[in-house]
Parts: sequence; structure tokens; C-alpha cells
Amino acid sequence: MKPQSFLWKKKPKFAVLGGGSWATAIVKMLTENLNEVGWYMRSTYAIEHLKRQQHNPNYLSSVEFKIEQLKLTNDINEAITSADYLIFAIPSAFLHSELEKLTVSLKDKVIFSAIKGIVPETGLIVGEHFHDTYNIPFNNIGVITGPCHAEEVALERLSYLTIASNDEEKAKVMADCLSGDYIKCKISDDIIGTEYAAVLKNIYSVAAGIAHGLGYGDNFQSVLMSNAIREMKRFIKKVHKMKRNINDSAYLGDLLVTGYSIFSRNRMFGNMIGKGYTVKSAQMEMSMIAEGYYAAKTAYELDATKEARTPIIDAVHDVLYENKDPKKVFNRLTDKLD
Repeated sequence: MKPQSFLWKKKPKFAVLGGGSWATAIVKMLTENLNEVGWYMRSTYAIEHLKRQQHNPNYLSSVEFKIEQLKLTNDINEAITSADYLIFAIPSAFLHSELEKLTVSLKDKVIFSAIKGIVPETGLIVGEHFHDTYNIPFNNIGVITGPCHAEEVALERLSYLTIASNDEEKAKVMADCLSGDYIKCKISDDIIGTEYAAVLKNIYSVAAGIAHGLGYGDNFQSVLMSNAIREMKRFIKKVHKMKRNINDSAYLGDLLVTGYSIFSRNRMFGNMIGKGYTVKSAQMEMSMIAEGYYAAKTAYELDATKEARTPIIDAVHDVLYENKDPKKVFNRLTDKLD
């Protein structure tokens, strides 16, 4: 257990909500700094397996935990009641239904989203969803974003996180609890921009996967990513204008790792679509959620009002939701890129 690099006014308690790979990676980081971490998982089987075998049976099974450090529960209300800082790592498609289980208040809780998606029921990024639906002040909302793949956290390869919050002290608390020998954290005050970037990069990763599945090479992929970062900049500027450097790791870095990495589930999903899978068959083939699928629809609809000029998002939307031929759509897209 490494010593804390900050002085606690009151030592807060942490809980991670979610049972997937990213939730597992976050719990791993926290347990290297804290004596106890709450962990909500829906699956009673996964909880019992963890208690017996010390690892998540479904995700990052190479990561071993000391069970005495974990406060495991399949009751979301118990997890929330017992913690001050809540880290949500539930796929955006299931967040609304999970939150419908709440019988306790989120008032006075500090909420960090590690969800890289848009809530389908409201069309909002997660931070805005908590603010608008549960009246959580933005000073109590934060974002944990990359560039960082859960699989590389499991392998303890050097990785970087961006912790965004309007409240610098809360961001520092979170950063210190996640930092370690192989995790470096940076603080940002762009909670809206970094969260939108985390959503959009998944759509661009789906595009990269479709292109790969269609047989496009590295030369085209480089042009696609170059255009994607400029498209991202236009989109985020329309939804939340503030001074930011789009080339920072939270934006460009996260886009690149998601677009190129072998661990990228969104790229894998897009690759299957490019190779001829239907959306449903590709989703059934994958064991993990491709957030870019859900994000493409909401981002496309949002851009209809913002008019940021998003040919890549439009192309992905047309393939996934309009059932248009990927080959024809991407052939037209190539003429819109430079």
C-alpha cells in the first residue's frame, strides 16, 4: 500500500458501480491506494466467484484482488449509501435502468463518470444526465477518461488518465486514489468537453473498424483519424465553447488509442460490420458493449441542431441505423475527407 500524497480532511469512502472490464480496472487501481473499496455488481455469480477465486470471472480474470479490501454487493443502494465518492462504470445503455433501482438519495455524493457513452433515454452525456435528472451540482460531478485501456491496466503497462472536474480539490482526491507506478493522472476543468470527446472517439473508432473491414489500409486510416480530430473539435466547440487544446491526451490521445488498438471493442465492432456482419450479429458475437453504436445515433441527432459538419459521424450513422451499404457509404466518405 503506497502512502497517500495528500492530506485528508475527512477520509472519503469509494464505491465503483459496474462489473465490466473498465470497472474491474478501476477497482484494481483503487485497491492499490485504499484499504477498502465498495464494488457494486449485478451478478451474484461474479460476486461469489470473486470471494472464492479472488478474480472477476468474466473480465480481466488475470487481476487478483485481496477480498478483505472489497466491500462487494449486488444492491446498488447499499453501495451508494456506504460511499462518499461514486464511480459509475455501467454501460450507458443500462445506466437508466440501473438508476431506476435507487431508493436512496444521491444528494451530497461526489459522482465521477467512467462511462464513455450517451444515455439513450435522455440523449445526454452522463454528467449532464446526473445534473438534469438528479439535480447533482456540477461541482459534485467529474469524469475519468483516457487514453487508457482496461486490458493494459491489467497488464500494468504505463497508462495515463485525465480526471476532469470543476472542483479541483475533488479532482485531485480522485487522481491521487487512482495514481500509481503505472498510472499517471492529469487534472482538467473541461468536464463537458472531455466527456463528449470520450463519446465521440468511440464513433470514430467504429469508423476505423468499418474501414479496416472493408480493406482500407494505413494510409486511409491516417487521413480518417486526422479528419476525426478536426470533426471532434468542431462538434465539441458547438456544444460547449471554452478554451481547450484538442491535441491534449484526453482528446487526441484517447481518439488514437481507441481507433488503432487491438483492445478497442468499438474498432472490433466496426471491423465486423465492414466484413459483412449485421449490427445484431456483431453485437451477439461480442461479449462487451460497443458504446459507439449507441453514441452514433444521439450524436447524429444532436448535430442536426448544432450543424458542426460531421461527415464521419453521418457515415457511421447511415451504416448502423439506415442499413446502408458500408462499401458505398465509405466510398462517398472518401471524397469528403482531406
